[in-house]
Amino acid sequence: MADRDAARLRLIRSAHVGPVTYAQLLARFGSAEAALDALPALAARGGGRAPQIADPAAVAREMATVARLGARYLFLGDVDYPPLLAELDSAPPALILRGELALTQRLSVALVGARNASAAACRFARQLALGLGEAGVTVVSGLARGIDTAAHIGSLASGTIGVIASGIDVVFPPENADLQERIAREGLLIAEQPPGTEPLARFFPARNRIIAGLAQGTVVVEAAPRSGSLITARIAVEAGRDVMAVPGSPLDPRAQGCNLLIRDGATLVQSVDDILEAVRPIDPRALRAPAARFANEPAGEMRDMDRVAVTALLGPVPVSVDELVRQSHLPVAVVQTALLELELAGRLERHAGGKASLK
Repeated sequence: MADRDAARLRLIRSAHVGPVTYAQLLARFGSAEAALDALPALAARGGGRAPQIADPAAVAREMATVARLGARYLFLGDVDYPPLLAELDSAPPALILRGELALTQRLSVALVGARNASAAACRFARQLALGLGEAGVTVVSGLARGIDTAAHIGSLASGTIGVIASGIDVVFPPENADLQERIAREGLLIAEQPPGTEPLARFFPARNRIIAGLAQGTVVVEAAPRSGSLITARIAVEAGRDVMAVPGSPLDPRAQGCNLLIRDGATLVQSVDDILEAVRPIDPRALRAPAARFANEPAGEMRDMDRVAVTALLGPVPVSVDELVRQSHLPVAVVQTALLELELAGRLERHAGGKASLK
């Protein structure tokens, strides 16, 4: 098992292997070991040099550090991987955890909002989190200042999940050091980045997808129109989850994002009962992980002309895989293979909503 975990971690730590590519590689080759062996040839067919494959010694050091920190890995495909999160096309291949994983098996609601939230909004978020916890619901948030902090404080006693954009051993913001440690001891702390990773801006959208993916519904308490909280809400919508928002004064810029969400169809939230009425438990047995969906596609035969046809349809503007299939008149598996090769060659960028573009 240790060798298998090391191979899986080495695959996801290799250059140009993102979550979508990881799932497709495992579905195609059956194991991380076989996928690692295939990377150079796939990248060459995509028109690039062999990708930089993660050093086994570096992976071993990372795994030793995770163990020393009292944390552990959870890989996509493991039996206890959160089923709602596995349903995302961009489900994280490897999570690093401290705390009680059983919290992910309960009905969960994400509670997010502004970092510079008003005192009234923080108080309301804390009340919502307390009420959700009393109803047996796990509260998920991102350990940021403002609404996230209030949500975690309100749900500490009942069970809360904190998803961070840094390594499992890095605290951000610094004033939440005690709260982050309490969540790791009494709830569940989740990181996707390796230990020691600082919370760079590009990691926060990735963290937001985990928050939305873990939850049956996402509640936004206060948010500006271009905030990270609205990114979380958008991801929830794309995943077919419930999106809810707390209305606010049109004179307060911090309420504009929530009011826009409600205008566009989000459920208006005035109490815990509104949230409980909106969310519906999903039967995990009805879900299929992205790798399983890819594996069920017909294998198809990859020809140079097919590869050229798919590449010609791509450009700097993101386009969906469905659109590529429609315009190329090729099987889904052939299009996916062409995209896989391009990504491993460093020529393709993946976007939200199953879209892709050339770099």
